[in-house]
Order: sequence, then C-alpha cells, then structure tokens
Amino acid sequence: MHPEVVSDKHGRCPKCGMDLVEAQNQKIKTKSTEHERHEMKPVSEMSLWKKLKMGLTMTMGMEHGGLAGREMAKLMEEDIRNKFFFSLLLTIPIIAYSPLGEKILGINLPTPIPAPWLLFVLTTPVFLYAGWIFLYSTYKALLAKTLNMAVLIAVGITAAYGFSIVLTLLGSADSYYEAAAMLITFVLFGHWMEMKSRWGTTDALQALFDLVPPQARRLRNGQEELIPTSEVKVGDVLILKPGDKVPVDGEIIEGETAIDESLVTGESIPVAKDVGDKVVGGSINQSGSVKFKATKVGEDTALAQIVKLVEVAQNSKAPGQKIADRFAQYLVILAVGGGLLTFLIWFFVMGQPILFALTFAISTVVIACPDALGLATPTAVAVGTGLGAKHNILIKDAPTLEQVSKIEAIVLDKTGTLTEGKPKITDVVAGPKYSQDEILALIAAAEEKSGHPLSSAVLEEVKRRGLKTSRQVEKFKNIAGHGVEAVVAGKEILVGTMKLMKDRNVDVSPLAKETEGLLLEGKTIMILAVDGKIAGVAAAQDPIKENAKMAVSLMKDLGLEIAMITGDNQKTGEAIGKQLGIDRIFAEVLPEDKAKYVKKLQDEKKFVAMVGDGVNDAPALAQADIGIAIGAGTDVAIETAKVVLMKSDPADILRAIKLSKATVRKMKQNLFWASIYNLLAIPVAAGVLYPSYNISLRPEVSALLMSISSIIVATNAVLLNRAEKDLITI
Repeated sequence: MHPEVVSDKHGRCPKCGMDLVEAQNQKIKTKSTEHERHEMKPVSEMSLWKKLKMGLTMTMGMEHGGLAGREMAKLMEEDIRNKFFFSLLLTIPIIAYSPLGEKILGINLPTPIPAPWLLFVLTTPVFLYAGWIFLYSTYKALLAKTLNMAVLIAVGITAAYGFSIVLTLLGSADSYYEAAAMLITFVLFGHWMEMKSRWGTTDALQALFDLVPPQARRLRNGQEELIPTSEVKVGDVLILKPGDKVPVDGEIIEGETAIDESLVTGESIPVAKDVGDKVVGGSINQSGSVKFKATKVGEDTALAQIVKLVEVAQNSKAPGQKIADRFAQYLVILAVGGGLLTFLIWFFVMGQPILFALTFAISTVVIACPDALGLATPTAVAVGTGLGAKHNILIKDAPTLEQVSKIEAIVLDKTGTLTEGKPKITDVVAGPKYSQDEILALIAAAEEKSGHPLSSAVLEEVKRRGLKTSRQVEKFKNIAGHGVEAVVAGKEILVGTMKLMKDRNVDVSPLAKETEGLLLEGKTIMILAVDGKIAGVAAAQDPIKENAKMAVSLMKDLGLEIAMITGDNQKTGEAIGKQLGIDRIFAEVLPEDKAKYVKKLQDEKKFVAMVGDGVNDAPALAQADIGIAIGAGTDVAIETAKVVLMKSDPADILRAIKLSKATVRKMKQNLFWASIYNLLAIPVAAGVLYPSYNISLRPEVSALLMSISSIIVATNAVLLNRAEKDLITI
C-alpha cells in the first residue's frame, strides 16, 4: 500500500488502485481518506479466478510493504509471466501472417480468411488481455494527472492496433498488428525479468520471516495448548522445549536454558538465559525447558522491526534517484511530444506516407520509455540493503546507503565498540591500613547502585571471592563520568577517577607509583578514598575485541582517519590506542561531551561517522553525519543511528563501508547506461539516420531495445551480490 497517499474524498489510490478509507489520524483535522489495511492469502492458496480478478486491477510499478506486499509481488510476477507466454504464443502466428513475415521473412502461409482479418482476430486477445496492464495503468495515471512508462507503452500499442483496424476496415493489406503484438510481448518479457531480479532481493527478508515458527505452546489454566503464533497476546505464558524456535519476544519466568540467537543477531555462541532474561523471537532454544511471558508480539517484535527497517530502506530513494525520477517525468512528456513532432515532420515536411511517418512516431514513443532510468538505483538499493541484512548490517534508508561511502573519519567509542564491554578486575592495591578484600568490599558497597560496567566488574569479583558487603549505605550519589560517593557504615566513601580525587582535594601520592603503572598498562582505575584519605586502588581491564585491531588497520588502509573516544584517563586511552594502532585519542570525555568531539572533526571539514552502543552515545550518533549503532546496543542508540550492526564485530563497520561503495558504483553505472541509452536511442528511433544511412527502427525493435536496456540495468544491480565475497573475506 502507499500510506503517503491522502485524499479529500473517497476513491482509489492513484498508484495501486486500492480502496481509500476514512482517515483515523486525529491530527488530520479535515475530512480525508487513506489506505485500507489489507491482508492476502499466500498465492499458492488462491483460486485461478481470484488470480485473474486481481490481475485486472494491477498496475505497472505497484508496490506494497509487509507480508501482503511480498504475496502481491509474487502474484504480479506470476500474472505478467502468464501474460507474456500467452502473448508469445499468439505473436508467433501473427508475425507469420503479417506483412513483415511475408515480405521480410519470406513466409507464405494459406489463410482461412483474409490475412488482415485473421491478424485482427489473433491480435485482439493479445491487446485486451496481455496488454490490459498497460491500458489500466494508463487509465489510473491519467486519473491522477500523471504520466509514466505505462502511458508510453499504451500510446504505442493503441496507435499500432487502432491504426491497423482502420486500415483493415478500409480494405488495405498493410497493417501494424505484428508491431502491437511484439511490442506487448517484449515489454512483458522485460518487466518479468525486472521483477525476478528485483524481488529476488527480498530473499533475505523472507528468510527472516521464516525464522518465526507458525505455532507456539501456550500455558492456559495449567494446560499446554498449541496455537498459531499470530494468536499470541502480550502477557501470555509460553513454553519452550529443547529445539523449539522462540515465537515472540518475551521474558523468562521459570527455568534456565541456552538460546542460539545467531540467526537474529549474528552472534554464533549460544547465550545462557535465566529467570528475568529476555528472549528474542526467531532464536532457537537449545537445551533446557523454560516458561516465558510474551512482552512483544506481531509487528512490535525485534525481528519484525528489523524486517520493517530493511523494507523501508529498500523502498526509499537515493538522492541520485530523485533526480532521475524528475528527469524521467520530463522524458515521458518529451517522448509523447517527440513522437507527435516526428510524425508531423515525416508526414507534412518530408512528405512521406502516413504509415511510414507513424512507424517513426511509434518507435520514438516506445524507445523513450524511462523504465531503465527508473530502475537505475532502486534495484541497486534493494540488492545492497538485502545483502546487508543477510550479513546483519541494517541500513535505514537509501540516502544513508549512498552516504556511508563518503565517510572520511570515524570516531569509535571504546567501550562496547573496540572492547567487549565486560571489564574484569585485574589488580587491587591496598593502602597501609586496609586489605585487598576490604578495598573491594567498600568499593562494591558504594558502587552497587550505580549500574556502571565497572561496578558490575567489582560486584563480580566480590562474588568470586565470597566477600560480604555492608548494607548500611546512605547518601548515595552518582557523579556522572567521574565516580560515586556514599556513606558506608558511617564512613564517607569516594570512588572514582584521578580528576575526582583532585577536585575533592584527596592526596593520591601514597599510591602514585602503583597508580601510574596501572595506567601505563592500559587499565581503568577506581581510586577509593575513605574519610578524605586514599585507601586503595582497584584496576579493571576491558578485553579488546578479537577483530578490533585488524578492523582498524583495514579502515586506515582505506584512507580513513580513526579516532577513539573514552572516559578513561589520557594515559589509559593512549595505551589502548597504541595496542589498536589508533593515534588520535579523545580521553577523559564526559558522556554529554561526546557530541562536541564529533563536531570538532566536522569543523575540520570531514564527513564523520560515530560508532557506539550505549545510551550516552545517542547525542554523538545524532551529531555525526552517519551514526552507527553496534552490537546489542540500547534501543536509544539504535533509534538514533542510521546504520545498525547487529553483531558486536567492529569489522562490520568496514563491511558496511565496502557494501556502500560497491552499491554506489552500481548506481552510477546504471544511471550512466540509462542516460546514454535514452540520449542515443531517441534520435535514432525518430529517423535521424534514415536519410543518410537508410537506418530505421520498427516499433517492435524499439520495444525490444527498451526491454533489453531495462534488463541490463536490473541484471547489473543483481551482480552486486558478487560483493558478498569481499564482505565474507574481511
């Protein structure tokens, strides 16, 4: 459907012919109508009569989103294929009995009735059935006061068929029946090939849809029942057994298991799940039996959102295509005007017979169809976004797909992008009056409410050592980007960075040597002060991701400037940067200041991408020219970003850039070919070469050339799949 279409009165959509219904949007104050929602049976379940009825209301270029859209596409492809073979079957004898077959091909067959009348009988079903899609599309376009490719085809076939009828009624042996039939046959063949090419790109989306099981096990009144997944409601308690696919998103309420989320997120290692953990629809339960409560169903599930995101991207238009579309609209007007002018020149100025002049006129109208121009970038975008989805790279729209290729500098947030985001305590340094265990216990008591990744590392270490922490925690305060303070068992506790200690006038010199050594090793330190005096230091290290160094190196090989942004101390940041081969380090950056550093690079006239996975990365992602959310990032980061990398692999940044560059190359190739084709073909069809070289194009040859041009563009876009080899080998 086309939800952007809004009308002030009831009727049908000018783009696809669907009924418009009363608008439900309360923001629209005037009475208006919008698309009716619709569902479709699978094409395989439709009756022949139902298919034929729907075929009568199809128009050229109609597209729909969602599952119904895919079924409509299947039906339309099947309908055009059937019409092509029907047309081809009748076109063969039409050619044989036509003047073309007799005079040029030397075919001389006996006819039961005069040849022109036989051709009329054979061509009429081709015109009315196989050519109906062009005639109906033209009717819809004219109602909407627009001109499109279908109008040009309809003008060509109607002129050839209508003029042939006039000649037949006048008793002439000449006709253009074969031109009308061949024109319909060639264009249907071209459009069928285009659809096969373009809709083949939705295989990745269909594979995602197929991840959802058709049925779910629901627990109701203590009894297990098998119900269609579509009937699951939020709040339903569902059962998962080993080997089951998760039907919807939910939260485990009983049991523990390991879930394989590789088909949804790309992560190959099964994830351990316990009570309170979330499960994602489409993933596979591997070991235990669990019960979970449905939290998101239908279009709200994570999988459905991923599919929707890719669909939106495939149906969006790149900036270059918007220019091409505008040019195509003018080209349609030019084609109709050019065809009329061609006829007038050849008939009135050159004094040629009407049949001769009409040949050039119809050829001009047909060959000028901007179908190839209209396909130039949408096919490349569809293939590119589909290929990205297959490799867990979700690009939100066509402009972004094009712009990713322009990236000159990348700002990488350290935690979660270059590192695992799961720091572990590596060292504990205790002052004279404390033991290591006491240092850890005090830090843990103060950090328990902070929710920072470092606090999780401390709590994990305390648990591992079997330590107990004080429950007498008061006056807790989170000091954003620096640390925490609290009163623990009557003692004033301050935990945080070197800067925080300096701001609070805490003398750190007693442990300065140990602290300096930890920083030079690239470790993150948490200094503990008790009642205003340094008590100890805990150090944590977040493991660098396996592919991080390789990814940085390959990005630098592409000529990209790489910068790392971190809240760590400058020395820690530089030590990690040295390990990764990153020279430009933005250290000791507060969460709210990350966007400023992105802006700093933009002020240097660079096209900047920001990569991050957390809530505090969202402003920087929004500030960047291209925001990239990596891994199982927060909803806020994913919402703000233009590119979503489902896996936590930094090499996917490079894959996204390479995919974008390959797609843009295909866009440029297609636009170049389509433009050159139209610039050269129209004058030839109009007869510019005829006076000097005796070269002319019959309408059916023009139709063939036009179809071949469109097929070349669609096929060239599909060849983008060859880029998959480069994505895999990174």
